Amino acid sequence: MKKLLLFISIFFVMIITSACSEEKPGILFNKYPITEDTVMGYENVFAAGTRIYYLILMPEKIHSRYAYLQIIKKGSAGRLGYKIYYGKNIRLKNEQIYYYDDYVVINEPGNYVMQIFSRDNPQKVLTMGEFLVK
Repeated sequence: MKKLLLFISIFFVMIITSACSEEKPGILFNKYPITEDTVMGYENVFAAGTRIYYLILMPEKIHSRYAYLQIIKKGSAGRLGYKIYYGKNIRLKNEQIYYYDDYVVINEPGNYVMQIFSRDNPQKVLTMGEFLVK
């Protein structure tokens, strides 16, 4: 009986502690253009007026091939302390179905949030990332 109880408890612990294999979308920020060599150099603090390179990873295919990028400044005098700082419609090319990379220059210091929406469902945020401009 003890062996059976031990086996069941070990099996239960294995199921609970196993990791999920589902890929999730994300945004990587970097000071340098994102290549195979610099993709692991994640940064989220940048100087004002410098280029902020970003890579958006999307494991699920966006069927309309259009996405909307939005940068929101936190703690500003806008509605409820948030201000829409930048917005851009993105057209994904054939080779960019699962990723998109570009850069943005922000001159005002503050805390920012980058959000990505799909044109298929503009109410749902696909992914978001935070960064700081000093």
